[in-house]
Amino acid sequence: MTKNKANQEYKTGDTVKLISGGPIMTVEDPHYLSDRNVLCQWFAGKKLEHGEFSADSLIRASVDEKEK
Repeated sequence: MTKNKANQEYKTGDTVKLISGGPIMTVEDPHYLSDRNVLCQWFAGKKLEHGEFSADSLIRASVDEKEK
């Protein structure tokens, strides 16, 4: 079995965002439920949100990036 993109690229604490845009998120669990999904968290105002995303839909982001 080969390592997939999620295993090779993301680790807990990495900052990422969706390729299509959106808020900067922090990787909470890079192996959530399967090797193809990444569990991320982010703040929507003061509320902490969580979501599961395909590793292929994410790119690395800098915490210094301004959100659009």
